[in-house]
Amino acid sequence: MDLSILDQKIQAFIDANIGTSISKLALQKNPFPEINWISILNQIEAKTKAKDKLPNWFATTNIIYPSKISVEQTSSEKTASYKASIVSGESLIDLSGGFGVDDYYFSKKIKKIAHCEINPELSVIVQHNFKQLQVSNCTCYAEDSSETLKKLNRHWDWIYIDPSRRNDAKGKVFLLKDCLPNVPENLQFYFKNSESILIKTAPLLDISAGLSELENVAAIHIVAVENEVKELLWELHSSFSGKTKIKTVNLLKDSCEKFDFTLNEPTEFLPFSNPKKYLYEPNSAIMKSGGFEEVGAFYKLYKLHKHSHLYTSEDLIPFPGRVFKIQNQITYHKTEMKSFLENKQANITTRNFPETVESIRKKWKIKEGGSLYCFFTTDMNNEKIILICSKI
Repeated sequence: MDLSILDQKIQAFIDANIGTSISKLALQKNPFPEINWISILNQIEAKTKAKDKLPNWFATTNIIYPSKISVEQTSSEKTASYKASIVSGESLIDLSGGFGVDDYYFSKKIKKIAHCEINPELSVIVQHNFKQLQVSNCTCYAEDSSETLKKLNRHWDWIYIDPSRRNDAKGKVFLLKDCLPNVPENLQFYFKNSESILIKTAPLLDISAGLSELENVAAIHIVAVENEVKELLWELHSSFSGKTKIKTVNLLKDSCEKFDFTLNEPTEFLPFSNPKKYLYEPNSAIMKSGGFEEVGAFYKLYKLHKHSHLYTSEDLIPFPGRVFKIQNQITYHKTEMKSFLENKQANITTRNFPETVESIRKKWKIKEGGSLYCFFTTDMNNEKIILICSKI
């Protein structure tokens, strides 16, 4: 790692060019010929990515960034903070440390953290940055994490793993066995070192597929940020047996939507209804969970159709997702479309509907945006309908 990148003039240049087009900067002459121009451009690009995702890193002086891809792949501070709320105890070892964002937040909850990163350059960068961030309870190990576990030969309160997908697994169905480290293969070895394991995976992983590969899954946390699912967290305890808890969380700017349920537990019958006064659309974390009956039953709502995953009620209730007041209901016919929506401006959502948003916009010349929200869906009588709503 070349520490000359921390020269005050170079750092000032990096800060002055946050957000600047890298392709345009690349055509300029390097104002610091003693430093590799690509390295400076990489710092600008990576720090620009960190501005919203990693505000603590962005605001701290003399931080060194790895490649832009490493910053893109790391946890955001919001999701890292949520992970830290799950763990407890005296010690935690991170078997796939990366840029160290998760460990920064773990270090605020756990007394002793071990950061394992097989890339020696990235490990050195993390050590340097932790000093700048005043993290003093984390030790970095630049080697294979399995070797570190064997070498340290101690009990850990938690093992944390963020396995990366192998390059040769591209195009295949996403399975944990296709990642490094291979968690299913090493699970019993991990349980010899800790009774509690937390695994982070991409949202692409199918929940049923993950459950078929893992054992002792006490809970699955589905974490969304601003209604976009960012990661799945698999909480394993060696002594656990029973039904898995599903915990959905949607981290918003100033609040947090949570909804929990137990997997494969019978729920009360969810009645169907034609649209009433209000319409409810579950957030993306609930949609990923598949808890469509559970959320409707918990909030005592009516469902529009078995496969529409939209709910309705006569009275307004708080709900983990988007809530709308239904202004009008029309059938999907040429006459009504021409009268109510053709050449208008509206936000369009399709749920259990045979056409895409793009094809609907093109066919009826509907512009994007505005204050109208239109749900193209199917009702309990299998009729194609449009609900014209205002957002609450």
